[in-house]
Amino acid sequence: QVQLQESGPGLVKPSQTLSLNCTVSGGSLRTSYYYWSWIRQPPGKGLEWMGAIAYSGNTYYNPTLKSRTSISRDTSKNQFTLQLSSVTPEDTAVYYCARGTYWGGTDYSDYDYWGQGTQVTVSS
Repeated sequence: QVQLQESGPGLVKPSQTLSLNCTVSGGSLRTSYYYWSWIRQPPGKGLEWMGAIAYSGNTYYNPTLKSRTSISRDTSKNQFTLQLSSVTPEDTAVYYCARGTYWGGTDYSDYDYWGQGTQVTVSS
């Protein structure tokens, strides 16, 4: 059973960089052919795919967020990380990490395992 767990600060100030970790258990980040994604859901809105890191280590980003987003991994910890720079209150959302067999999905059914999600609020 694969489990994902997000961790990070719940409150970030505007203009700062948001950093979240996703720790994976029961599966390896390097297992072919999985993609490990970050997805967020702002209040009252749908899911927004932010980016993914593949089993190979390649990364893929939502073009609308690409200039502010970086995803990396630490295979020794089986953990992958999201960094979102220059945050504004519009980045307030529940942030999820999830596993899928392709990248870019915006529906719950595009992923077979999800973290429980973590609320991030951007406010001064």
